[in-house]
Amino acid sequence: MNPTDPPPPTSPGPAAQTPPLLVVMGVTGSGKTTVGAALAQRLRVPFADADDFHSPASVAKMSAGIPLDDDDRLPWLRSIGAWLAAHAAGGGVVSCSALKRSYRDVLRESAPQVCFVHLAGDQQVVSRRVAGRPGHFMPASLVASQFATLQPLQPDEHGVVLDLTHDVDRLVEDYLAAASPGGAPPPADPGGAGGATDRGGRS
Repeated sequence: MNPTDPPPPTSPGPAAQTPPLLVVMGVTGSGKTTVGAALAQRLRVPFADADDFHSPASVAKMSAGIPLDDDDRLPWLRSIGAWLAAHAAGGGVVSCSALKRSYRDVLRESAPQVCFVHLAGDQQVVSRRVAGRPGHFMPASLVASQFATLQPLQPDEHGVVLDLTHDVDRLVEDYLAAASPGGAPPPADPGGAGGATDRGGRS
């Protein structure tokens, strides 16, 4: 190639060029922390748990069975957004409920390229999980309020929906299948949330 010639075009899409920046989202008890940590390990990027960004006052409020309001959540979301922005170049995974579209918009303000991985499933399944989880500040009584608050990913949001009833290894593989360039999501399971549903592009 002549030194004065322009370089050849690169492959289209950010997926082939930049490490993934993911938010594993869902209600309490959906498995965000476990799946997020497994994804981060598989992708070889840092992991953060959004629970660690809560203020002591918010933790005390939730421990008492009082749902957080948007005023409680805004500084928490901005802290998570700052973590995402700091890891945008090298990639990263954070587990965060991100239940409302407006909450995800706050995260996108800091990291526009972020991809959301929604662990979706039935409220009764999640309630049983939370009831059997010792030592966590989120009581089972708040599961219903989280489902009432949840706004699923919209078609214009960059993300993937996975069935939370699958085991961790399967969920990691489901994400990789849905996010790979030209890859097809795995088939949906009858009566479940599906294997994976891609929304708004690839990661």
